[in-house]
Amino acid sequence: MHIPENYLSPTTCAAMGAVMLPIWYKAVKEVKVKVDTDKKTIPMLGIGTSLSFLIMMFNLPAPGGTSAHAVGAVLIAILLGPWASCLAVSVALAMQALLFGDGGILAFGANAFCMAVVMPFVGIVAAALTVAVLLGIQPILFKDSSGNPLYNPYPLRVTLPVMGLTHLLIGLVEGFFTAGVQEFIERLNIDNTQELTTKKLRPLLLFILALIILTPLGLLATGTAFAEWDVKELVEKLAHYHVEAQAPKGMLNGFSFNALFPDYSIAGVPEVLGYILSAASAVLIFFILYRLIFGRKVEK
Repeated sequence: MHIPENYLSPTTCAAMGAVMLPIWYKAVKEVKVKVDTDKKTIPMLGIGTSLSFLIMMFNLPAPGGTSAHAVGAVLIAILLGPWASCLAVSVALAMQALLFGDGGILAFGANAFCMAVVMPFVGIVAAALTVAVLLGIQPILFKDSSGNPLYNPYPLRVTLPVMGLTHLLIGLVEGFFTAGVQEFIERLNIDNTQELTTKKLRPLLLFILALIILTPLGLLATGTAFAEWDVKELVEKLAHYHVEAQAPKGMLNGFSFNALFPDYSIAGVPEVLGYILSAASAVLIFFILYRLIFGRKVEK
């Protein structure tokens, strides 16, 4: 569901970024209020963001030889509220884009709107359909002088059914994950705890550790997610969807960003170990980040 670089026009990216600015402002304000009234919020934000980031690393086979993944936004919304989910998923998406090249830098606002706003407030299928609309309007709105698409070339007649049907199936995975983790946390009786101790958090931390170790299972799914291909692979796929096989000029001449660890790989490190180290590093950063942002205020 991550929209890569240059699939959306710069105009679309700027508009979605502008839409997200007041939403992020509102989310931070709401989370600050929650932090002031409930000391458990900071560690639970770290846990929620980690769960979202990790579950997105578990790619699953999807129809058409592609792959997809759950997001965990609904789980965080249930645990901490939709505004906290908005902030947590946005942080996870920012980490993915900046460090691992998963999702475009310019498309960050669009990805955040779909996965950090539509998903926690509405649901995963609605989020997928929002992605489909953003992609599908590109060939309508942005063309060259010959009428060829400048950016994503897949029309709405392709993006809507593909994204919708794929995420109906992924929604089942999302539902099982959400229900299972929610029940697990309820059994820990965290809601009746004034302050989370390391001992109280241990089962959740061990669960996160297990997910980190298991993340290489996401490498088993063959096929790139729909509309997350590079330009060469995109052109190869166009004929399958009965679209003219021509590389869009806007994509060829678009923005390029080189992430430090592209596709969760680390130079000189085996792929499986690189996946695990990437996951562990991100989780550690999440906990430190929330402590730095909100921790001092709580201590005062």
